[in-house]
Amino acid sequence: MENFINELDQEFRENILQYWIDHTQDFERGGFYGQILHDNTIVKDAPKGSVLNARILWTFSVAYQHYQKAEYLEMARRAYEYIQKFFIDKEFGGVYWMLDADGKAIETKKQIYAIGFTIYAMAEYYKATKDQEALDTAMKLFLDIEEHSFDKYYNGYFEACTREWDILEDLRLSEKDANEKKTMNTHLHILEAYTALYRVHQDGLLKAQLRNLIIVFLEKIIDNRTANFNLFMEEDWTIKSNEVSFGHDIEGSWLLEEAAAILGDGMLLERVQEVCLRMVDVTLKHGIADDGSILNEAANGHIDDERHWWPQAEAMVGFVNAFQLTNKTSYLDAAKKNWEYIKANLINQSGEWYWRVDKNGVPNLEDDKVGPWKCPYHNGRACLEIIHRLKTMISVEAV
Repeated sequence: MENFINELDQEFRENILQYWIDHTQDFERGGFYGQILHDNTIVKDAPKGSVLNARILWTFSVAYQHYQKAEYLEMARRAYEYIQKFFIDKEFGGVYWMLDADGKAIETKKQIYAIGFTIYAMAEYYKATKDQEALDTAMKLFLDIEEHSFDKYYNGYFEACTREWDILEDLRLSEKDANEKKTMNTHLHILEAYTALYRVHQDGLLKAQLRNLIIVFLEKIIDNRTANFNLFMEEDWTIKSNEVSFGHDIEGSWLLEEAAAILGDGMLLERVQEVCLRMVDVTLKHGIADDGSILNEAANGHIDDERHWWPQAEAMVGFVNAFQLTNKTSYLDAAKKNWEYIKANLINQSGEWYWRVDKNGVPNLEDDKVGPWKCPYHNGRACLEIIHRLKTMISVEAV
C-alpha cells in the first residue's frame, strides 16, 4: 500500500497539478484557457466553461489542504476570483454555463450540474481558506437549486433552466445525452456537492435534502434488480434508457457511501453500504476487462470498449472504498491492477492523461487535453482519495 500511495502522490504533484500550473493559466485575459489540444496547442479564443473552472477550483483547493503549498493556493484563488467575477450571475443567481474567451456570458442557461460543481468547489475553497464569501456563495447556490430545480411533487431535481429559471425545452447536458427532465448524472453531482457543503456547514435544510437525495438514489435511480444506475428519467421517474455506465456506477458506489456516512444515520449507512458493494461487484463482473481497465458503457448487448480517463480514476477509488468496508484484498488488487493499466496506457508523457484509448491502448489524438469536460478533477481526486484512505488504514493497523 505504501508503494501505491507514493506513486499516486508523485503522479498528482508532478504530472497532473504541475501540468495545469504550467500550461493552462490565461495571463492575457484572466482565468484559464478553455481548450488545449492533445499536443499542448492552446486555443486562445476558445470559450470558457463553468464546469471546467469549478473543477480547477476544487482540485487546487483540496491540493492546498493536503500539501499546504502556496502555489496551489494561488491557483485556487485565481479560479475562485474568476468564477466570482464572471461566472456568477449577479442578477438572477446561479452560474452561467459558458463564457467567451474575454469573460462575456455566451450561454446563460442554468445547468444544475454546473451549479452543483460550483458548490462543490466553493465548499472546498472555504475549507482551505475560511473565506466567508465562498461559503456564502455556496449556500446561495444551494438555495437557488432548492428553489428553482427541486421537484416538490415527484421529488428529485430538474436538469436545466433558462437564465431567469424557467424550465428549458432542451435540457441536455451534452449532445450524447437524452433530453429528459431528470438524469442520474446531475443527481450524482448534486449529491457530492451537498456532501462537501454539509461537511463545512451543518445547515438543517441542507442535511434534510442530502438525506432525501440519498433516498432518491436508493428508490428511484438505482435498479434494485441489477445494481446499476438508471441514467435518464421522465419527470415522474419513468425510466427512459437501458444503458449502463460502468464509470458512473463505480463512482456512485463511493460517493453515496460518503454521503451517508457524513449524516451519522447508522441504519441508512448500513443500507447504502450494502447497495454500494453490490454496485462494485456488478462492475467487477461485467465492466472490467482482463487487463484491469474499466469499460465505458453497455447498451442493447453492445459493449463500448473504449477506455476513458475518468472511469479508470473512479474505479480505483470505488475499489479502495470497497476494500475499506470489507478488508477483502481482492478489491485492493483490482484497484492496483487498474492503476497499472493507467500507468501503461493513459498517462501522457507530455503531461496530464489522454482522454481515451481504444481496446489496444491507442490514444485518440482528436480529443482535447483541456476542455469544457477535460479537467484535473477525476484523476486528481482519485490520487488524493486513495492516498488519504490507505494512509488511514495503515495508521489504524499500526495502532
